[in-house]
Amino acid sequence: MAKAVKANLKMKIKAGQASAAPPVGSTLGQYGVNMMDFINPFNDATRDMMGQTVTAHITVFDDRTMAFRVVGAPTDDLIRAKLGIQKGSGKPNSEKIAKKLSQSDLQEIAESKAKDMNADDVEAIKKMVAGTARSMGVEVEQG
Repeated sequence: MAKAVKANLKMKIKAGQASAAPPVGSTLGQYGVNMMDFINPFNDATRDMMGQTVTAHITVFDDRTMAFRVVGAPTDDLIRAKLGIQKGSGKPNSEKIAKKLSQSDLQEIAESKAKDMNADDVEAIKKMVAGTARSMGVEVEQG
């Protein structure tokens, strides 16, 4: 029989840099989970993504055990990093960002997000990334 789930959590944490300090300690502590059972495996699993902010999906069970999976950096973070901008447009329909996202940049971001998306086709993922870019006020070059 499957274990009873006590909580489903999402946390944004710097890859390879989880510690017992908030948000990890305070969030897991309230469910009575041993923080080191999360921190050490998380840091080992994300060591190759050091410096990026990743999302950890954590499932806490009634017996105070847990399981987690790591989702890569958010798409908007990848777009901002690629273009070297701090934030997207506050009014994406009328005010556009001066820089454009090229097709090669779009391809690169789509390939890095492929394992996190619910699509098999890179072309479909490129469309999702382009949609995120447009919602930020970033124009995408036509290919």
